[in-house]
Amino acid sequence: SDLPADFPAPVLVVQHINAAFADSLVGWLGTSAKLKVRAAKDGDLLTPGAVLIAPAGSHLTVPSRGRVAVVPGPPRDGHVPSASMLLESAAKAYGKRVVGVILTGMGTDGVDGLAAIHAAGGKTIAQSQESSVVFGMPGAAIAKGVVTHVVHGDDVGKALVRLSRGQDPSRP
Repeated sequence: SDLPADFPAPVLVVQHINAAFADSLVGWLGTSAKLKVRAAKDGDLLTPGAVLIAPAGSHLTVPSRGRVAVVPGPPRDGHVPSASMLLESAAKAYGKRVVGVILTGMGTDGVDGLAAIHAAGGKTIAQSQESSVVFGMPGAAIAKGVVTHVVHGDDVGKALVRLSRGQDPSRP
């Protein structure tokens, strides 16, 4: 809800969620966000202000600039969709122009993806320990040394807005 309707970048989301709740997540985010939220479909265009959520049971990737792919595949880090697959593909397609965010959650999914973004010169954000319900994923990324900014969960949207304006995301 902190992202303005004119947010200048697309937002891609991988959420580890049961397929039965995936549509509810899209609906809930759609009513609380100022951006257009929907489940990603193969070939969707990446447009500013659009939020594409990986459908349950498929991986969301960025095979080339400007488009996403929704593809079946085996679990990675125990998950389908895999955050690492999305983030790695975005790093390959967009390099230093990518911002990767990893939020509360168990395991290590997303860590390799943040590492790819970090190596490409992009910005990486992890949710702070004090604001995480489960610090596994952000903690693993921080421990690996691939996080450029640690942000309280309530401030992630504000940090993304500041980054989009070329400002330090850690400052209020």
